[in-house]
Amino acid sequence: MGVRLLYLARHAEQEHAEVESAEAGLSARGRRQAALLGERLRDLPLRAVHHGPLPRAAETAELVAAALPDIPVYESELAGDHLPHDTDPAGLPPSYAGFLAAFTPAERVDGPLATAAAADRFATAPTDGEVRELVVTHSFLIAWLVRHALDAPEWRWLGLNSHNAGLTVIRYSSAGPPNLIAFNDVAHLPPELRGTGLPADYARP
Repeated sequence: MGVRLLYLARHAEQEHAEVESAEAGLSARGRRQAALLGERLRDLPLRAVHHGPLPRAAETAELVAAALPDIPVYESELAGDHLPHDTDPAGLPPSYAGFLAAFTPAERVDGPLATAAAADRFATAPTDGEVRELVVTHSFLIAWLVRHALDAPEWRWLGLNSHNAGLTVIRYSSAGPPNLIAFNDVAHLPPELRGTGLPADYARP
């Protein structure tokens, strides 16, 4: 039997998080979040760490990997920040429909292609043995892979939000359907570092 344990982590808090910027690195809080995530994963037998190309994901992976000596780190466009699905806004709540309308025609084509390739690469069971990998990515891909694992309707990736440096674990087995082991786990973060990256009306604990 083959088993893949896929560890998904959203990048840590970016600098000037209130302003959208593809080039932003991590804030001081974000660097602490990433270092604590690395400590959380230190003793896992990970085969590799993969991360998206944007600075906030790359810097998060670098800080996590500092706690994981000898584990290779790879940059992958598949772990990038893409629109995961060209979801039909018809019948969706107005806030979702308005959000989707902001994406360009190119993003509506290229994003789902990259996300489908990411699912083919990461969301499958090996033919034999056990594989554990960490993917440091963005909220959209995590939401899509959770939806994919649960075989939920395609539009249901909308509204699944991940904390910065939150950890999600999905188990893929050749013997059955995927199992969602954990979603948005932030046990490695103290209360003052939780709740970042979520909607503005979310009350931090």
